[in-house]
Amino acid sequence: MAVGIYMRSSHIFIILALIFGLTVVSCEEEHEHTAPAINDKDSVPIMVTYGVNTLISDSGVIKYRIVAEKWEVNEAKNPSRWVFDKGVLMTQFDEKMHIQGYIQCDTAIYYDKLRKWELHGRVRILTKQGLEFSSDELYWDEQQHKFWSTSYSHMKMPDKEIDGNWFESNEDLTKYDIKQTHGKIDKNEANFSKSTAPSAQVPMNAAIDTVQGPSTTGPHPVGKNKPKFHKV
Repeated sequence: MAVGIYMRSSHIFIILALIFGLTVVSCEEEHEHTAPAINDKDSVPIMVTYGVNTLISDSGVIKYRIVAEKWEVNEAKNPSRWVFDKGVLMTQFDEKMHIQGYIQCDTAIYYDKLRKWELHGRVRILTKQGLEFSSDELYWDEQQHKFWSTSYSHMKMPDKEIDGNWFESNEDLTKYDIKQTHGKIDKNEANFSKSTAPSAQVPMNAAIDTVQGPSTTGPHPVGKNKPKFHKV
């Protein structure tokens, strides 16, 4: 009987040793596969605000009113930025707080240290002269006071409409350049000559049209026969 008990005790000891060894190995393997804690400051904004309606000033002068559903401020990213990923509406003011126009888009990024904007998705601008601008993309440099876009852009004025796939202008949209354009103007406002006959025109793919801002008179001529833009 004593021998039988000793043998059973030995078996129990061996089994316990094996279980303990497997437990140690299992713990070691689990420890090896543990992922480090996520601590990416670059992805965390320092401020997220919803239902934004605020005034933005420059050198003590109020220049814009910003209305947005969501506003994120991230200073950890390089460069630091404000993100409006739910759309934004910016109303522009002059020094006497008179409304000059508005800018709106589906998504906007403002690099606050560089004072540069990226506007994407259904970009729309209306100026006090009545000029309407639309595109899917627009860049704005506040320090150089200019807009530009390399996407298809459309401009509508009281007496003409112009389309192009390259655009650059000053902030007031009173002086602008458009390349590879299509458009229509009021014949009563234009001065035609023999040099502008179709046979003397420059080929479209070599043309660069420069227009010095909108006209304020004349009926709008564009209807069902509005020219369509084609990339070249």
